[in-house]
Parts: sequence; structure tokens; C-alpha cells
Amino acid sequence: MSQTAKRSIEIDFFRGFALISIALDHIPSSVLSHAMLHNFAFCDSAEVFVFVSGYVCAASWLAIAGRKGEGAANRRFWRRGREIYAAYLCTAALMLLSGAAAVMLRVDSPLVAESGYLRFAAQPFTMLANIAVFRDQPYLAGVLPMYIVLVTLLPFVMPLARRSPDLVLVGSFALWFGGCWLVGYLPTAPGAIWPFNPFAWQAMFMLGLLCRIYPVSRAFQVSWTGRALTAFALVLVATFAFIQLFADLDPQPGYMKQNLASVRIVSFAAVAWLAAQAVRKGWIAWLAQRLPAVVTVGQQGLVCFVGGAVASNVIDTLLRATHVTASLPARLAGDVLAVGALIVLAGGVRRLKAVRPRVALT
Repeated sequence: MSQTAKRSIEIDFFRGFALISIALDHIPSSVLSHAMLHNFAFCDSAEVFVFVSGYVCAASWLAIAGRKGEGAANRRFWRRGREIYAAYLCTAALMLLSGAAAVMLRVDSPLVAESGYLRFAAQPFTMLANIAVFRDQPYLAGVLPMYIVLVTLLPFVMPLARRSPDLVLVGSFALWFGGCWLVGYLPTAPGAIWPFNPFAWQAMFMLGLLCRIYPVSRAFQVSWTGRALTAFALVLVATFAFIQLFADLDPQPGYMKQNLASVRIVSFAAVAWLAAQAVRKGWIAWLAQRLPAVVTVGQQGLVCFVGGAVASNVIDTLLRATHVTASLPARLAGDVLAVGALIVLAGGVRRLKAVRPRVALT
């Protein structure tokens, strides 16, 4: 695969599926969320999204650098960091509004506390200042500060990754290993945390980045070693699924996700290897061609993340306000509404982007 090749339909499909899954996973009464990755593995769609984002960022940087030079690629990603920061502020504001709506509707929902609205109501100006500098990160907005850090540093990482991938890999996992201690040095307000420790989660992003620069060859995948890895991955995935379904009765502590626990990396690696085999056999491309709406969601990742966060909160609040969280048809309707909202949003943004160049020329 050339260094400047466009990203594949499979990557967009995985990203779109992850975004839809994230939206469903944040609707507590969702029916479809029971079929999502976190119920069968010690990882979830967050790992998929961060890994794929690293892959896509590397592909985009290489493509721009190949056409216009590394300077243009670097400037594009510094600008991208500003765009994600704007999306973070927008998401934070929408989360606070969601919490306010739940309070006004007198809905008994965890969203009231998780959104940060109660802290905002007590000290609005202090919280706004804390949000601006990442000291306070309202519910579902917390993943974006990590992306801002990673995207901003990408221009420094990419040249090094192309010259010395082994150094980048070792350095990344050394940083991940110390992440549990380093997270204490991140700026945080009282009662707030970084839900995604960037010192830890950068490892998942870097794995995706390195896989784009140095893809595993088809010859290796079909070799004896590759087939042995596939068998081992199958055993791991089956074992983790059995534990999640029948043995692990208590949910994983939050810190395991915040600091990207090693079991989550191992679980994701097994799933990712099997996904790579499905890509090699053409199964994912076949699926993506029949579900183009999911591909479109993946292509509009940032907008759909913000839209999915809002959709999940609105739907959960509506279900609670109407007291139908125990109704299976209502819960399924909420799932359909969430997925439909993302598909409509992605399609609308794609059409808007297609119109803009024509408007500029007239």
C-alpha cells in the first residue's frame, strides 16, 4: 500500500460503527447496546475509535505531505487541533444544556450529575474557565481533550515514526506504563477527572498510526505464524466473551478504562487481529458496500461524535421523562432514533461539504 493512498472503505466502516455504538452505549436503556463489543470483550468502541483515529490521522498526514509537503501536513493538523477544541467547547455546552433540561423536566437521571450541571449552577464562571483549560470536562466531552493533545503532537510524531518506529513504539508503551502516575499531574478541578488519560490512551492511538505506516502484509497474515496468531486470537476472544457473559458479575472499575488497563489492550488486539482477517477476506468491504450510511457516519467523525453525544442524552431524557424505560418497543424506538439521527446528520454534512466548493466557484 502506498504511503499516500486514500483511506479504505473498511476503515470508514469501522469508524462509523464505533460512533454508532458509542451513541447506543450511552443510552442506559438501549436494547442494541447489549450486542455491542463491551458485553463480550474487555474493551469497547472507545478502543476501536481511538485506534482507527490514529490510523486515519497517519493516512491523512501522509497524503497531504505527499501532495504538498510536510509543512502543509503539519499546518493542517495544527488547524485540526483548533477545530477539535471548538468541537470540545460545543460538546461541553451541549452537555450542560442536557443536564439543565433534565433538571427542568424533573427527570431522575444520572445525567444531572454526570453532565456537570450542578457544579455549573453553583459556580458558572469558575466552571466555564475550568472547561476552557480542561480542568473540568463535562460528560461525553472528556474524550476530546485527549484528541486535541494527540493531534497537536502529530506533526512531531510522524517524522520520528517514519524514521524510528521501534523508538516510537517503545516510548509510547513506556509512557503508557507510567500513565497511572502521570495522570496526577494533569490539571483538574475539585470533583473532576480526565476520563481518558492521554498518557495512557496515546498508546492505542500510536498503534493505529504505526499500523498505517507499516501495515501487516498479506503474506504474513496467511503464513504459518499468521494462522497461529489467528487461532490464538480466537481463543482469547472466546475466553474473554465467556468471562464477560458468565463469570464477570461485577462491572470493570472506571480507572481501568481511564488508564487503558493492559487487559483492555490485549482484548482489543485479539479483536483487531480477527477484524484484519475479515478485511483480508473481503467480508468487511462486502458489508460496507451494503451499509453505505455507516460508512458516511465514519467519514464525518467529529460532527457525528458531537451529534451522537447529544442524541444519546436527548433520547435517554425523553425515555425517562415519559416513564417508558421498561418498555421494549420504546427502547427499540430510542435506538432507531439515535441511529437514524446520526445517519441523517452524516448525510447532511456530506452534502453540505459537497456544495461548498461549488458555491465558492460561483
